[in-house]
Amino acid sequence: MTHGLLTHDALDPQDALTGPIHHRTYLINGELRTWKGGVADVHSPITTLVNGVQEPVHLGSAPDLTKAEGLEALAAARQAYDNGRGDWATAPAAERIAAMEKFIDRMVEQRELVVKLLMWEICKRKKDAVKEFTRTVDYLRETIIEYKQLHREGSHIHNVEGTLAQIRRGPLGVVLCLGPFNYPLNETFCVLLPAILMGNTAVFKPAKYGVLLITPLLEAFRDCFPPGVINVVFGRGRELAAPIMQSGHVDVLALIGNSKSSNALISQHPKPNRVRQVLGLEAKNPAIILPDADLDLAVQQCVSGAWSFNGQRCTALKVIYVHKYVRAEFLEKFAAATDRLRAGLPFADSDITPLPEKGKVEAMQAYVDEAVEKGAKVINEKGGQTEGAIFFPAILFPVSRATAIFREEQFGPVCPVIEFEDIEEVMADIAESDYGQQASVFSQNPEAMGRVIDQLVNQVCRVNLNASCQRGPDALPFTGRKDSAVATLSVRAALRSFSIRTLVACSEGRKDMLEGVVSGRHSTFSSMDYLL
Repeated sequence: MTHGLLTHDALDPQDALTGPIHHRTYLINGELRTWKGGVADVHSPITTLVNGVQEPVHLGSAPDLTKAEGLEALAAARQAYDNGRGDWATAPAAERIAAMEKFIDRMVEQRELVVKLLMWEICKRKKDAVKEFTRTVDYLRETIIEYKQLHREGSHIHNVEGTLAQIRRGPLGVVLCLGPFNYPLNETFCVLLPAILMGNTAVFKPAKYGVLLITPLLEAFRDCFPPGVINVVFGRGRELAAPIMQSGHVDVLALIGNSKSSNALISQHPKPNRVRQVLGLEAKNPAIILPDADLDLAVQQCVSGAWSFNGQRCTALKVIYVHKYVRAEFLEKFAAATDRLRAGLPFADSDITPLPEKGKVEAMQAYVDEAVEKGAKVINEKGGQTEGAIFFPAILFPVSRATAIFREEQFGPVCPVIEFEDIEEVMADIAESDYGQQASVFSQNPEAMGRVIDQLVNQVCRVNLNASCQRGPDALPFTGRKDSAVATLSVRAALRSFSIRTLVACSEGRKDMLEGVVSGRHSTFSSMDYLL
């Protein structure tokens, strides 16, 4: 049912697209090839009136490549890596840094168009689209700083019990990188570019939603990195990623998505034990509101945590536990604050925007319908109202543990609330959950907070005190337990995730050879060059 949720602010001309973008090139072995085969149309979640009917805005199209092109991209990455003997894998650190810095400069030139496409393709509101671009650039620059530090640490010769050793981090091989739609620039580049900087080569397939915003950067990839180091293909995951994994020539799977996809891909590799996995997966992050919590603060953080970008974040609060003594007051305030949110298009300062995934509105409604059938009520007045691809956030209470919305990651604007009296009820749920990324705890009592912290830290990987769950700052570890993640992502950890410690060693009595290699500058690995 349509409820007139949208605010109809005038579109700023600078946010308008000049017309559809019919992209036809893809990058293999340093060559932008023109595709003449089938294409996939790209539509926006934003609609426009066509012959009296609301239709999605047609943004353009992108190549729908086949298995053959995917395997060509893989062959190019393998050739560039050449079993670790390729020019990029053996390049001096300064050369890799120069390439990355050049890419960042070229990327910044495309800021305006990429931000526009973030708004039009996935309906990320303007200030968040700008933030995603800026944060990505900052992350890459910080990655270079950290890479220099790692290199400096490896410039020393260690003497351990008469053995001389130089320890550095070396590349792993060929990376298959699959990014997510919700942060198609930031989360993708925060794995792809650190992997490249460490000397790996890559095949990169953009997400299904948010595909066009990658296209302005293809020339920068081509011009800044040697042929075959980064290969970019467009199309369906089953058509491209599956054959690439089946080849057995992928050394690292870097995927931001869900555990079903990662498990399916890994199972197709003939030697899955050889594949390093760097995975950011789903989560069911809880908020726990203790009876002594500052409810105004808890409401503020839960509104932000549950509904930012429509709840389409792995770090979103996806279930809220509230003590029975404060449940009624919390729900009243939470519902009122949620209903004050502004639904609209991403160009204005809207809090709730259209959902980009096809069928997502119906999926959210299905969660609500099942929960209501099993005794829940929609607490907020505007909860579940729709207009086009907008689904206004719905708060559900009381929610049965037998419902899908309790068990599954909804990845959208529906949030169950569960009343508790004994904190052990909450801890039992978290222990039995398939997920273990983060949790938020709200209390004004240090003793009570301390007891909860000690139970949570062995179930999740980050406990947020009186704050919603979040990824940043990017220098901090970002990971999860169980089905929520494999490996750790942060500025420093990402470089480590895409590399392995390697050393050159000799006995102290045979150090002449090592001294000769180093002093003669015969090796890029065994050197004492010190990057500033």
